[in-house]
Amino acid sequence: MATVTTEHYRAYTPRPFTRQERDTVTILFGGLHWRAERVLQAVLEGAGYRSRILPMATKDDLLTGREVADIGQCCPTSFTTGNLVNFLKGEAARIGVDEVNKQYVYLTAGSCGSCRFGQYHQSYELALRNSGLGAFRMFLMAQDQLDQKAAMGDGLDLNFPLTLGLLWGIFVTDLVQDLEYQIRPYEVVPGATDAVVRDSIEYLARVFRDRPPRTPYRSIVWHLTTRYFTRALREVHRKFASIDVDRLRVKPTVKITGEFYLQTVEGDPNYNIHRWLESEGAEVYPAAISVWMDYLLRHALQRFEDYSGIERRARLKLAVGRVLQGIYRVNFARLRRALGGLPHELPSQFELRRLAAPYFHSRLDGGEGDMLVGKALWAHQKKKAHMICELSPYSCMPNTMSIGAMAGVVGKYPDLLYAPLEIKGDAEVHALSRCQMILTEAKKRAQREFDEALTSTGLTLEDVRAYIDAHPAMKTATYRVPHDGRACGTAARLVLHVATRMGRGHGSEARSAIR
Repeated sequence: MATVTTEHYRAYTPRPFTRQERDTVTILFGGLHWRAERVLQAVLEGAGYRSRILPMATKDDLLTGREVADIGQCCPTSFTTGNLVNFLKGEAARIGVDEVNKQYVYLTAGSCGSCRFGQYHQSYELALRNSGLGAFRMFLMAQDQLDQKAAMGDGLDLNFPLTLGLLWGIFVTDLVQDLEYQIRPYEVVPGATDAVVRDSIEYLARVFRDRPPRTPYRSIVWHLTTRYFTRALREVHRKFASIDVDRLRVKPTVKITGEFYLQTVEGDPNYNIHRWLESEGAEVYPAAISVWMDYLLRHALQRFEDYSGIERRARLKLAVGRVLQGIYRVNFARLRRALGGLPHELPSQFELRRLAAPYFHSRLDGGEGDMLVGKALWAHQKKKAHMICELSPYSCMPNTMSIGAMAGVVGKYPDLLYAPLEIKGDAEVHALSRCQMILTEAKKRAQREFDEALTSTGLTLEDVRAYIDAHPAMKTATYRVPHDGRACGTAARLVLHVATRMGRGHGSEARSAIR
């Protein structure tokens, strides 16, 4: 009989990534929407790092992830582990395993907590070991630990210039994504929006790659005061102005919420839900990474709220934290104004917490905590969306908790259209058919809202079109249709806006104003 040996468990300890290796080692990363990834890559390159974006995860990656890692992991883990393993296997076949271990390091997000997000590191380790890549270097960028040097070495220096560049990169790409999704459903020439977005992102990548060098503390002042980024976004605004739109197409607005990875990516991991909704006649309100980071700030500061008067300097730390959060939001708003105020604003985290409080405890962490419930109520009550689509990984505990809390919300607000989709990665027909049932009602609601807008103003569709034809600026993608809380849908808001511009509200008076 063969001799059976038992090896004790050894924690994964990768060889450090050193400063001397920056010119020869490529940093791999991924898991966001492509706009953010492209600009973040430019930030890293501008700081002197070699970087490469992993390809968008596919269903083949899902199967690989299930094969080489824990079968009980959630689908985001399966997709991301399989994605990394398949990429590395392809590179190993091209240059060999030893060269892969030398030439690449992988950065991934992680944390502790109540969900599988706290086990990503172990899942990746298991997948690499089972794939013959156990010596590959992977580093966890914990969201609750900014100093990574002890774990990964000094190869990546998260100084102020780099960190602020990454943060501002997320700001601007969130804004561009938001503007893109508001325009594409109404474009007159199919594909025009996609072409402008690709051009804009490449332009922004050059802007971020060519940021003027600054010392760490001067970099803080420069980022907070410079017009460098607002000028760039005004140029993006001019690019979008070339797109002609027809906003009188009646479409329901669908707010995307859910687990961070699934609500952020655009591809097989979430059944291409963004493009699918658009193909079904909806306008998508995407989930911004900036909102999630704002939530993390709020959640971290709650500890100082609870310990004020108990822990030394808790009140001071809370005050400093509130100032930092205010600076965060002010700078996002400043960049948003450079795009004509068209992208959606950051919702108030305190309002989201207040709305969610009767249904979900604000101190429970994991995933997006109470924010999922708060965002659903905020979008419903503020008429930001006709429907909420929440994307949850199969058996994800934090999202299961929010879905359970939403049962109480829907019980109190039965007119809230809520579609919780359990994403397994390979059950597309089931998930999309469930979404389609709710979307059908959202379409009816959007059409009813549009008809009521026409009736209340005494206008006809022909009247509105005639007024828009007489004012060509209203046909451009960058024309701002105000949101005053009277209607949710873009078409209905445009009707109300046209009536307001006429200075007449009803019937023959409005028609005479057109003439």
